[in-house]
Amino acid sequence: MTAQQSQQDGVDRITAQWHAVRPDLDTSPMAVIGRLSRASRLLERGIKDNLALHGIEPWEFDVLATLLRSGPPHVLTAGELSSAAMVSSAALTNRIDHLEEKGLVERAVDPAHRRRVLISLTHTGRELTNRLVEHHLAGEERQLAGLTTAERDQLTHLLRRVLLTLGDRTDGSAGR
Repeated sequence: MTAQQSQQDGVDRITAQWHAVRPDLDTSPMAVIGRLSRASRLLERGIKDNLALHGIEPWEFDVLATLLRSGPPHVLTAGELSSAAMVSSAALTNRIDHLEEKGLVERAVDPAHRRRVLISLTHTGRELTNRLVEHHLAGEERQLAGLTTAERDQLTHLLRRVLLTLGDRTDGSAGR
């Protein structure tokens, strides 16, 4: 047995406790879901701490990155941005207000459809987001440093299957 295999995590302790009091239960689903849940929290904390080094909150990065990855000219309607960022229009309005105050995005009325609002990255917002994406990916690389390339590929495949089983779709929404 390798040193890594002999190490236990918090979920091992929990499933062992369940096995001690209810040996009749199959705790294998709990072992998987518990690890996914704990990993999610730890990864989110790492991402938040990494972005905080640049004075950016994860929700700010999500909006900025959504605009950047939309491609030039980095403009989306408020509806498109709300859908792509998976937030309500009310939440998006508050987020855009905040990012506009920081000079990272601007909004304008769509000249072709006066009832639509266009959200775009400013020059400053585009430069910052390009730097942040590189910093963000370096942070994610550190978070996954314990896995080989083959293990990452396997984990990616397995997590995709879990998401599809849960109803995740290519439009970013999940079935209810």
